[in-house]
Amino acid sequence: MSFLVFVDGSANLTRELREGIEVLPCDYLVNGKAMNYDGNLEEFDSHGYYEGLKAGNKVETSLLNTQLFLDHFSSLVKAGKDIIYVAMSSGISGTYNAAKLAAEELMETIKGSFVHIVDSKGCGFGSGLLAVKAAMLSKEGMACKEAAKVVDDLVQNACQYFTVDDLNFLKNTGRVSGATAMIGSILNVKPILFGDKTGHIIACNKVRGRKKSISELFVNYKKKKMDSKDPLVCISHGDCIEDARVLERMIKEESPDARVVVASHEPFSGAHVGPGMLGLFFWGKER
Repeated sequence: MSFLVFVDGSANLTRELREGIEVLPCDYLVNGKAMNYDGNLEEFDSHGYYEGLKAGNKVETSLLNTQLFLDHFSSLVKAGKDIIYVAMSSGISGTYNAAKLAAEELMETIKGSFVHIVDSKGCGFGSGLLAVKAAMLSKEGMACKEAAKVVDDLVQNACQYFTVDDLNFLKNTGRVSGATAMIGSILNVKPILFGDKTGHIIACNKVRGRKKSISELFVNYKKKKMDSKDPLVCISHGDCIEDARVLERMIKEESPDARVVVASHEPFSGAHVGPGMLGLFFWGKER
């Protein structure tokens, strides 16, 4: 590896995708109790977590602070290691800016060091896809500065679409109004959301019913998918594996050569989208 690649637990990476990538922990509170998620999806009790959200558990999240990055990066940079950290979108979290401050401090104090922070403009597999690409470039021996530019340029090709089962979780984080959430619940309206070019989450469509919302995710894949030698497609779900498998079958029928990874959606951003969240992440022609 020519440089080190970091993400945090919100990148949603499975064991097979974490190769060559270091994962920083995410802290959050469940009913006031401190919890730590180290990015190990295989040990995350997704069913218990999302059932707890259904039952009314209150989950609070906060950004990863600058000191955390300094604690993890300082000794590595002093040892001559270059670093790329792929952060969740600056449009939904202050983590990117906190990491930027740490990188600037390290490069000012340690001569010749290079720490690059990628604003993924996404979350979950939306940042995970970019980290996997960065790790691949490192394994191939590409210099860190060159790889940083490649990954930055690929941000606008990392497509992410998702739908939710309960609009109230988005209402609680200010993504939709209370009136919209109430009407949506009564009329069984499901929004199709995506990460736009600025890294903000917006609705691109609304459909009625869960089945239609799954089909609409697939429609966006067909419309924007990009031919690739390594067509990695990722699906994450908030404890709705059956729906995820339906979407997986659609993807495989359309793209038989695609490498489709299905995983539970991690707890950190999962608190904001709630149980029943279904997300689709892939390389596309554009966002």
